Amino acid sequence: MDLSTLRHSTSHVMAQAVKSLWPDAKLGIGPSIEDGFYYDFDNEIPFSPEDLELIENRMREIIKKNYKFERKEMKKTEAVKLFKKMKEKYKVELIEKIPEDKVTIYQDGDFIDLCRGPHIESTGQIKAFKLLSIAGAYWHGIETNPMLQRIYGTAFESEKELQSYLTLIEEAAKRDHRILGKQLEYFSFNEEVGPGLVLYHPKGARLRSIIEDYIKKEHLKRGYELVLGPHIMKSDIWVESGHYDYYKENMYMFEIEKQEYAIKPMNCPGHILVYRSKTRSYKELPIRYFELGTVYRNEKSGVLHGLLRVRGFTQDDAHIFCLRDQVEDEIIKVINFVIDTLNVFGFEDFSVEVSTRPEKSIGNDADWESAERALIQALKRKYLNYTINEGEGAFYGPKIDIKLKDALKREWQCATIQCDFALPERFNLTYVGQDGKEHRPIMLHRVILGSLERFMGALIEHFAGAMPLWLAPVQCQIIPISDKTLEYSKKIESRLVENGIRVALDSRNERLQKKIRDAEIEKIPYMIIIGEKEAAGEVLSIRSKAQGDMGIMTLEEFMQMIDKEIKEKVR
Repeated sequence: MDLSTLRHSTSHVMAQAVKSLWPDAKLGIGPSIEDGFYYDFDNEIPFSPEDLELIENRMREIIKKNYKFERKEMKKTEAVKLFKKMKEKYKVELIEKIPEDKVTIYQDGDFIDLCRGPHIESTGQIKAFKLLSIAGAYWHGIETNPMLQRIYGTAFESEKELQSYLTLIEEAAKRDHRILGKQLEYFSFNEEVGPGLVLYHPKGARLRSIIEDYIKKEHLKRGYELVLGPHIMKSDIWVESGHYDYYKENMYMFEIEKQEYAIKPMNCPGHILVYRSKTRSYKELPIRYFELGTVYRNEKSGVLHGLLRVRGFTQDDAHIFCLRDQVEDEIIKVINFVIDTLNVFGFEDFSVEVSTRPEKSIGNDADWESAERALIQALKRKYLNYTINEGEGAFYGPKIDIKLKDALKREWQCATIQCDFALPERFNLTYVGQDGKEHRPIMLHRVILGSLERFMGALIEHFAGAMPLWLAPVQCQIIPISDKTLEYSKKIESRLVENGIRVALDSRNERLQKKIRDAEIEKIPYMIIIGEKEAAGEVLSIRSKAQGDMGIMTLEEFMQMIDKEIKEKVR
């Protein structure tokens, strides 16, 4: 049985149950989605979490009756009359927008719904389902439209598969970076600032800085040059790049002295202008420009989600200007860079997609074909499996998306490699070839981590907030048992700080067990317990989050141990 068809059919049964319980509820849409299904309702009374159990029980009654899903064709005019009679105004709107003269409806029992199908044979084939949550959703996703209530659910062919999935989402809830980010004091959002704009607290800013320092050093080692562009640019540059025509609705525009400006949504025009600032020779290529570039995009508030979808974020963005015969090799170098980086941060599995030309695009057919061929050939040379994502490329070129898989095997979009023949043409980029004539370079857009915000969200959820030692904002916490050992504790703190260890001293007047418990909640890798015995013997009692009590060590032994763990980036 096709899982998508099963889930779509289950969404119909859910709508049928809701209508039987709340006859005045109006129906929106109810598709299957990646992990389940949803249905949107316009109901005067808000649904409560307790209502989900009520709806589930009614669904079981419908399933038990084993109603057959019957498909019927109907003229549009007849369908409009039918759904007007049923007082289903959203269905009438959908029918009126259908270009064909006929529409299809499905009926099971006394429930009728507009639907293209397909469906399973009967309601009795639904064996395992669960309603999960309630959320708000604007009709057609447009903020000026009515707010509907969306009920999410999922369905599987067997109860065993359903229980496995429910266990997975329960574990995912424990790892939710939004909850852990607040608990660990990494970041917050504030309505006074605005939605989708992150406030980094000291620990979160430190974690981000560790990631930035690592990725910056890796770029320099691999032949990239650092550049830095302004956060605002005249709109003329975005007209030249094509973003003004293809991306304007996602940009923040404003005016200064009768000149229109935009806050940058991308870093590429700045890098292009650096390249174009002087005459280039083929001997210089490839040129690789790198920037930790902060960009801003006008995302709808309804799609914002913690660090994963924000309005202001920073990318480890680079653009490579190269010769045609260098393109494949440069793509392979980027792929190697991505894989190496994912492994260092503890991600050992990933998937690959190639996204092809979208309907709205710039450039000619020959260049698009060459760009797609270069990306695919590079993947073949690396023996990497990939899927084709038709029509989902950038407006200026096709792309490779590398999606990391976390500890729960969930995919996160981070790394991207785009092959671009179009923007070098639009900006008239050239280099002087071996023949003394001007030629056009090829441009690769690429990110390794992608959005630092999204990558941090993925890291937090992957490690459930318990960062490995080399990434931990606080690597060890010194816990003096009493004020009598505070002076020795401060001496240890100074020595650790001098040796580059990120350390905190808990000098609160609290019980030892509470201090230990608080350090565990904060997921600090090591605790140094100092009592009068340790102070007198100038030793340390070490407790590891992973291993528990590790016994007594000298300061030198402890520093050697954690220095080795940090350098080897033990996970």
